[in-house]
Amino acid sequence: MMGEDNLKISAMSMTEQQQSMPLRDAVFQSLRKAILTGKIKPGERLTEVRLGKLLGTSRTPIREAIRMLEEDGLVTIIPGSGARVARMTAKDLQEVMEIRSVLEQLSAGLASERSTDEEKKRLGEACNAFIISTQTGDILRIAEADVYFHEQILKAAKNEKLGAILNGLADNIYRYRYEYIQDDDRYEHLITEHSDIYRAIYTGNREAAEKAARNHIARQWKYIRDQIIAEDGE
Repeated sequence: MMGEDNLKISAMSMTEQQQSMPLRDAVFQSLRKAILTGKIKPGERLTEVRLGKLLGTSRTPIREAIRMLEEDGLVTIIPGSGARVARMTAKDLQEVMEIRSVLEQLSAGLASERSTDEEKKRLGEACNAFIISTQTGDILRIAEADVYFHEQILKAAKNEKLGAILNGLADNIYRYRYEYIQDDDRYEHLITEHSDIYRAIYTGNREAAEKAARNHIARQWKYIRDQIIAEDGE
């Protein structure tokens, strides 16, 4: 079970913006970040009394935050057992990655046809920023740089409904992304894959952009699936 120190760190690391939020929302953001970054592990129990003591709040905002986390698919509430962080299963991974693969291909394809010179420039800068992030060893910074790269593609695609769908999957995607980048052997692949996507978008080659995006997601999918299967002992 997660030690108290992790939750204390999570609470202390609230941003000024979070501190100005209603208490329920601040607790939600703090716990959400801890789950997404693996500080609270899949399957770990979330006890209202214990969390309230560690976060310095009553049980009510904790209970409300846990319900919000359940709605986002990050927590499972089992009658008689309580709330636990949702496990990452091979089935869940498949469902998320099947959808993500199609959407990322579409996003890259549209961006190859619709991106402006300024958007291509920002995407190139995002590529470089990701390379720099991998040299820091800071997993959170690397994850955020990866998110930023994909956000620039989505902006260049100029399809708000596509963006809304991807944003609806954001937390699930982030959990798998964070799992993947903890292995620094993956960084070289990621840099190459980002470069392939960027080059195809820059040159306006839709077929190449979609293929590069598909390969990018497929590699992550296989790696994380193998990790989940190994952990489950299947």
